[in-house]
Amino acid sequence: MLETDRVAEWQRKFREDGALVIRNALAPPTLALAAQSFEWTLAHPGPGAGAVLLGTPGTFYQDQANPDAFPAYRELLCDTSLADLPAALFACPNVWLMYEQIWLKEGAATRRTPWHQDLPYLPVAGEHLAVMWLCLDPVSQACSLEFVRGSHRGPLYNPSAFKPDDVSANLFNPAQWPPLPDVDAQRAAFDILSWAVAPGDAVIFHPAVLHGGAPTLAGVRRRTLSLRFFGDDAWCAARPHDGMANIDGLKHDDGGRHALKKMALAQPGSPFRHPDFPQLRPRPPGAVPR
Repeated sequence: MLETDRVAEWQRKFREDGALVIRNALAPPTLALAAQSFEWTLAHPGPGAGAVLLGTPGTFYQDQANPDAFPAYRELLCDTSLADLPAALFACPNVWLMYEQIWLKEGAATRRTPWHQDLPYLPVAGEHLAVMWLCLDPVSQACSLEFVRGSHRGPLYNPSAFKPDDVSANLFNPAQWPPLPDVDAQRAAFDILSWAVAPGDAVIFHPAVLHGGAPTLAGVRRRTLSLRFFGDDAWCAARPHDGMANIDGLKHDDGGRHALKKMALAQPGSPFRHPDFPQLRPRPPGAVPR
């Protein structure tokens, strides 16, 4: 449920810290729909499906930006109050879905996800950008996402190539963007945020914030659904190349069907808009608010 008396606090944390947790953001029926959407994606691999940090212990699987996914997500995104959260954080009546993403970690202990920013992989910039991270299993603080507070207001760094044998490897030419800081080597120098989360909690962050995932312990299963939203203040941005296509060798070739691929060809500085991005707020015709 949307706690309207706390919206100003959420907006401040999102604006200043770049990340926040909203407890009990999903009512049980909404959480059930989120789990249903996760299972649909797991059962219907898209062009962006594959292993992350291939060759390392345990299962670390992801799928993202499936051009066929939205009908399976429509009830969650259009009928429930879920999309009211980014609308409130943006203070914006218009909210679109950029894409969905799932992660599955299980089996042996998995290594941590390298520190990175999401924005360098995407052809977009702006204030009205948000990632909603929904865990379908309880996650302790020691195994949760970590964020460098306020780093979304700093520079964009050369993104991680997510190479299992060299987590410091960059995706772009070193001369193009500054290197990522080695956060783990100097943790005391950074203001790091993280939270234990339970199913129904929502961690929301700006995609420019520096973040990384702590390791998952052996025998622990972590299912995560991530939803990426944008509002009016979102603009096309130039990138050296299509970063999403190069993580762990995923070709992510959907024949150019997903709107995200089309926006990579748009004029930098133009509004980040395409009719193929589903508009969630105002609610579309046929939505049944609950």
